[in-house]
Amino acid sequence: MAKRKASSAKNKSKTLAYIAWSLALIAVIISSSVTGYYFGYSDAKEEITKKQSILHKKRVAMLERLEKTSKKSEKQSVNNRLKEVLNKEVKKKEELKNIPEYQVSAAHEYDDPTLDLPPKREIKHMLNKPKLAIIIDDMSLKSQVIAVENLKIPLTMSFMPPRTARPNSARLAATENFYMVHLPLEALSFTKEEPQTLHVDDSQEKISERIREIKRLFPKVRYINNHTGSKFTSNELAMNRLIFALKDNDIQFVDSRTTAQTEVSKVMKNFGLQYISRDVFLDHHMDKPYILGQIKEAIKVAKLHGTAIAIGHPHANTLLALSESKELLKQVDLVYINNLY
Repeated sequence: MAKRKASSAKNKSKTLAYIAWSLALIAVIISSSVTGYYFGYSDAKEEITKKQSILHKKRVAMLERLEKTSKKSEKQSVNNRLKEVLNKEVKKKEELKNIPEYQVSAAHEYDDPTLDLPPKREIKHMLNKPKLAIIIDDMSLKSQVIAVENLKIPLTMSFMPPRTARPNSARLAATENFYMVHLPLEALSFTKEEPQTLHVDDSQEKISERIREIKRLFPKVRYINNHTGSKFTSNELAMNRLIFALKDNDIQFVDSRTTAQTEVSKVMKNFGLQYISRDVFLDHHMDKPYILGQIKEAIKVAKLHGTAIAIGHPHANTLLALSESKELLKQVDLVYINNLY
């Protein structure tokens, strides 16, 4: 009996031992599996992260290429639209040449080489960014307005008074938030004079009536500059009459400086008004390299004196040169003339 009990106990002990070893073996297997899974997962996760990083870099590079292509395409599109508008303008001008009353824009009346230089002014050490205002004279056609607006930079459009060949100039100006009027004044030697050009022997009554008419046609006008006018602006008495009429209508005069003998500065001082004048003509010569050089000159003058005024025209080469100079013009604060001072 005792032997049977001892044998039973021994068998139980062996069974427990087998169970313990089996459990230990199972634990080892499970542990190995878990460890293998963990390291396998970790490796897989690292591989996935690496692939995601590569994919992200590829996407970023693709987006950058697309953005560059888009910008290049946009720039080409703007230039193509500008050229298209300018071609229409040239065609329109060719058609208008057949109208006897139509006249090509007056050339600047350079009667002295010094006119190509800006007037002498105080040199300023600028704390703020210098300001440059660019006036585009002789605005009168819709195609010109569209071409200027397509540049997407602040250019001050100066509209010619309406006449038979350009009856819509005042209506075109009315669509703009800000504009100037390009007033024809008597020249020393210019054969194609504009209708209703003011002359040095015009009375105060006639000049005042003309300015009131301009105000009725262009109700938002605050600035006027002269079209031609070398004879008129060099006559102190005539300029006194004009400034009196302009002041009465709250309009400021900008001297286009078509003559070195201008008396405008003296007259403005007598009225207690600020003298504002052109510094640089952009397109006295209409080839693009010359215009690009004049844009640089205008920027140089602005940096030297704190402000500058340049005058150009809606010619194809002038507008294309301005379009190509957008990066260069970031050196100054390009503003409308009412924000110059």
